[in-house]
Amino acid sequence: MQAIVVAIDFSNISLHALEYTIPIANKFKADILMIWVDKISPTESLYPDTSNQNRLEAIKRFEEIIKQYSKRMGKGLKMDYKLKKGKVYHEIDHMARHEGAGLIIAGTHGISGFEEYWIGSNAYKIVTYASSPVIVVRHDYPITKGIFRILAPIDSSSETIQKFPYIVSLAKMFKSEVHVLATHSSHLNSIQRLAEKYVQQATSYLFANEVPFVEDSIVSNDITKATLQYAINVGVDLISIMTEQETPSNALLGLHAQQIISQSPMPVLSIHPQDNFCLQ
Repeated sequence: MQAIVVAIDFSNISLHALEYTIPIANKFKADILMIWVDKISPTESLYPDTSNQNRLEAIKRFEEIIKQYSKRMGKGLKMDYKLKKGKVYHEIDHMARHEGAGLIIAGTHGISGFEEYWIGSNAYKIVTYASSPVIVVRHDYPITKGIFRILAPIDSSSETIQKFPYIVSLAKMFKSEVHVLATHSSHLNSIQRLAEKYVQQATSYLFANEVPFVEDSIVSNDITKATLQYAINVGVDLISIMTEQETPSNALLGLHAQQIISQSPMPVLSIHPQDNFCLQ
């Protein structure tokens, strides 16, 4: 992994996401690239253009952040920053592509509704438009040194198993246990059998890669609530989902994925499906 991109707007939410990123970067032996986006253009504002002043202030803040946090980085790893202008989610995705970043991390306030900084209100869009995997972490999630349990919900969509190569890479780095959870919103046996088939593929893949796992299942009319309750009961450190789970093909982010991201008290790893994917 060449770098991990972290969205920064200098709020406590984004600085918390940076702290969360450091142990992951150290495990992956990846640099951290922080990105700040000036999203206000002079033509959109009633006030004089202050973009240069904003950039100078941003540079000052970044230098302070690097001085404070870079000492926590592993040997040979560095922390850097970029200043961009435009739509937050577009610029972050563009920079991640340009740098060959394998992961984007963004903070969120969850469902509290604060919008005084752009990071909280844009985390959802970052997940939607980013081509790289994205971890969204709440501002109040306790910082730990590891990811010891990963929850991987499985539904009846063919894309549901595409998250497992990335899950395996994380699990091997952190020596994690993966909880493979069949989630059934229907009582129809034919639909449940589809999910169970994907569970079998996922567990076979984990077994082949020597990743410890637990297999379980739930049936509920409210899959989001049941999944999150399971995650809390088990004490998972990360939930991994596909962004388009059980949703029409023209939707950018499935309803279940939206709800998990906005309601989960623990970090959520979101991965976009690929064409012609094969789990081997």
